[in-house]
Amino acid sequence: MRKYITILLVSTVTLFSCTRNFEQYNSNPYGVTNSEMLRDGYALRASISGMASAVISTDVNTTQFTECLQGGPMAGYLADSNQGFKNTVSNYNPTDNWTNVLLASSRVIPTFFANYGDLKNMTDDPVILSIADVLKVAVMHRVADTYGPIPYTQIGVGGKIQVPYDSQEEAYKAMLADLDAAIEVLTANRGNNINASSDVVYQGNVEKWAKFANSLKLRLAMRMVYADAATAKKAAEEVAASEVGAISSNAENAIYDNFNASAKNPFYVVQVEYNGGDSMAAADIICYMNGYNDPRRSAYFQPSKFAGYEYVGLRHGIVMPANDVMHQYSAINISMSSPFVWLNAAEVAFLKAEAVAVFGFDMGGSAKDFYEEGVRLSFDQWGVSGADAYLQDAVSKPASYIDPIGSNTYNGTLSTMTIAWDESASTEQKQEKILIQKWIANWLLGHESWADIRRTGYPHILPATEAGNMSNGLVDSELGARRLKYPSDEYVNNSTNMAAAVALLKGPDEMATRTWFDCKNK
Repeated sequence: MRKYITILLVSTVTLFSCTRNFEQYNSNPYGVTNSEMLRDGYALRASISGMASAVISTDVNTTQFTECLQGGPMAGYLADSNQGFKNTVSNYNPTDNWTNVLLASSRVIPTFFANYGDLKNMTDDPVILSIADVLKVAVMHRVADTYGPIPYTQIGVGGKIQVPYDSQEEAYKAMLADLDAAIEVLTANRGNNINASSDVVYQGNVEKWAKFANSLKLRLAMRMVYADAATAKKAAEEVAASEVGAISSNAENAIYDNFNASAKNPFYVVQVEYNGGDSMAAADIICYMNGYNDPRRSAYFQPSKFAGYEYVGLRHGIVMPANDVMHQYSAINISMSSPFVWLNAAEVAFLKAEAVAVFGFDMGGSAKDFYEEGVRLSFDQWGVSGADAYLQDAVSKPASYIDPIGSNTYNGTLSTMTIAWDESASTEQKQEKILIQKWIANWLLGHESWADIRRTGYPHILPATEAGNMSNGLVDSELGARRLKYPSDEYVNNSTNMAAAVALLKGPDEMATRTWFDCKNK
């Protein structure tokens, strides 16, 4: 069974070793040395691999913070399962070393830009440089979505962030411009492939890079749709009219597939090799999939150890019980060589469905067809049959959450939405239906789904419990965290620019402050 695991990787250590090791991130192991640059073919591969490793970091500690302890819980995919964690994003009381990683860790921005600079020094090939610019957007839009204003247009050599920040609007428009320039070059040269051995994502296939760039453009367009509808419409419809189009088959999915026996998937290291893991599958995703009797459950989750519960998730945002209790909930199903999927064909189909159904954009098809295509593509991606029967189900609804240990049962209703498309439904109902299925298809792509939840309000996920919300009233449990705080070092090392960045944020530097794109129900 092909298990294209959508990115979520955890650390090999406990909280205490993680926070201690985080200070060791000052060196960049992905940088290319001068001697390596001289080797035929190696320098290009090293640079592209280094840039790709920063999109969703392949470093275990970094990924634990960014994916498992930030994006995963906020998206309703994962729940913390280490009782030693006392200050967490899930509990809305994280310390700086939990929230600063995407912006401050050397494994993300410095790793990318060190290799980006090396690449520019070794080649002036417009195709290769365009691929690098696509990767830049893939890295940096996740940073912008997490914090709001970020350094982008003026970022320093080697990824130095002690520079003026762009507003999120300015950063997004600069990213769209970078993508447009790259798409033009890649489309014109789509038959001019690069060395396959140098490319860890598409094995040198330039047309697939062009499709990925268009898909990123569509993702950004829909992210900004409530903040700037005109720009979003223009960008989305340009993707639909593009010569090469966006990703439309799983063979075109953007995948970092470079794990093996000696370089294991970091999530596997934590979930399988270290004490059962610091994260378990969240109650939210399992409630939806249990209610829908979703055939993908066996591909996503391991059975729980509770009698009478085949799949049951752990609730996030709680006062955690003992570790041995938490490890009885369903774990994530993963292997040591499972790849990271950055963006899949199903997501593109759902983006098109929402663009048509909710905003009336011309995407070259109907919302119903795009919606059903997204479900079928997801089933195919995970090697699961039964998509047609699933799409005809107009009865099943998400299940309630009954906690096997009783203390964190949720008596509310997550959603009344069924699966089958209903053309007579309201625009809001159509959006919820699309976003639920997109969320399921984007399993473990936590930061992407957290952005969708903030942007649209869908899917509804479980709120933190009263005792689990440790923000002292700052974060509303139903609304959840809207962003992460800036690194505290920026207030010391970049104070003037930091003050300007907070002004651009238009609110205090807190988890409850909304970013630019998060304005649907503001």
